[in-house]
Amino acid sequence: MATSDKASTRDRLLDAAGELFYRDGVSIGVEALCRTAGVSKRSMYQLFASKDEVLAASLERRLPAYEADLILPEQESGTPRERVLHVFEQLEKSAAEPAYLGCPYLAALVELKDPDHPASVVARGAKDRMKAYLRTVAEQGGARDPDLLSRQLMLVFDGANARVGAGVETLDGLARETVTLLLDTHGVN
Repeated sequence: MATSDKASTRDRLLDAAGELFYRDGVSIGVEALCRTAGVSKRSMYQLFASKDEVLAASLERRLPAYEADLILPEQESGTPRERVLHVFEQLEKSAAEPAYLGCPYLAALVELKDPDHPASVVARGAKDRMKAYLRTVAEQGGARDPDLLSRQLMLVFDGANARVGAGVETLDGLARETVTLLLDTHGVN
C-alpha cells in the first residue's frame, strides 16, 4: 500500500484497515495495523477508542464507493429490470478480478458474529440499504412480491459473494442468469 506523507494519520489508518481487514480478516492486531499505516499505537488511540472503531470507520468510509460500483446512478436511464441486473453484472465483473475476496460487509458480519460490534452495525446497515434498494426497484418493476424478491436477490448476492470470496466458485454469468429467472418469476419489467 502506498501512503502519502500528506495523508492524515486518520486516513492512513483507515486505508491500512480497509486493506488489511479485507485481505486478512478482522483479527488483524493493532501492531500490524499501525505498522502498515505508519503510525504509532498512541496516535491510533488518540483518534479511535479501539481497533473495533477503526474497523467500523473503515467500512463506513468504503460504503459510498462500494455502492457506486454496484448501483446504476439515478441520472442514467434504465428499466427496473436493468437496474437489478446491473448490480449482478457489476458483481460478476468484480468477482473476475484476482484481488476480489467477496463482499467486505458480508465478511465482517460472518467473522465477527456479534451483532452489536460497531463494524457489524455498519455492515448490517450496508446490507439493509442494498436490500431496500433492490426492494424499491423490484416494486417499481411491478414485482408481485417485492419483499420476497428482495430477500431472494440478497441470497443470490451474498451467496455469490461468499462462494467467490471462499475461492470455491467463479460466476461466469451464473448470478445474472439466476437473477434473470427470479425477475421472470416475479414479473419484473
